[in-house]
Amino acid sequence: MLFNLAGVPITRIHLIQFLATIAVVVIFWLGTRRMRVVPGRFQSLVEMGLDFVRVNIGEDLLGKKDAQRFLPILTTLFFMILFMNITGIIPFLNIAGTSIIAVPLTLAVVSYVTFIYAGIKKSPKNFFKNSLFPSGVPWPIYIIVTPIELISTFIIRPVTLTLRLLMNMMVGHLLLVLFFAATQFFIFDLGGWWSILGAGSLAFGFVFTLFEILVAVLQAYVFALLTAVYIQLAVAEEH
Repeated sequence: MLFNLAGVPITRIHLIQFLATIAVVVIFWLGTRRMRVVPGRFQSLVEMGLDFVRVNIGEDLLGKKDAQRFLPILTTLFFMILFMNITGIIPFLNIAGTSIIAVPLTLAVVSYVTFIYAGIKKSPKNFFKNSLFPSGVPWPIYIIVTPIELISTFIIRPVTLTLRLLMNMMVGHLLLVLFFAATQFFIFDLGGWWSILGAGSLAFGFVFTLFEILVAVLQAYVFALLTAVYIQLAVAEEH
């Protein structure tokens, strides 16, 4: 614990989460406060990120109309996860803000509530009925199908969203810790010929750091993409 804020204990990872959140707000505020017809480099970079979410996640899955409705939530999910993930490889921070369950769980709940809202908004009377009793199934088979649909649609989805993000970032952090701890042990504690192994673990740590950047982006993309997929299923015509 670093300090108390209004009686709430603030730890190092909480501080990192605050910094990541502030970074997202500041970057997008600076990138959009003075929009120009001919954008500068920073505005172009921000617009490129926004267009990536809008086109490659939103419009590709939901179409332009629904993508416009749900773009704020998809954009927020993508960039919050990306910035919190990337803190895992920033020197002196060295841990992802998503590597404790509270953040992935909260984001999964947001995704889940959005999915339920989209389905009810599209078809208030038939959303749950069509989700639990898919058409074309002989009625005796519903005894098997309905519990499976209930678990897979309304329980497994938020659980898998949470665990996928959490475990990927936790495992990545632990591997980096092991690589660089081994480097310190071989070079500074043992020395001599052991330094060769230390150089090897340092090289592996550096390579895996680059891989963690890819994982950070990929996990943000997968989370936002799956959210869009769930929304698309909720607003499908059969609902």
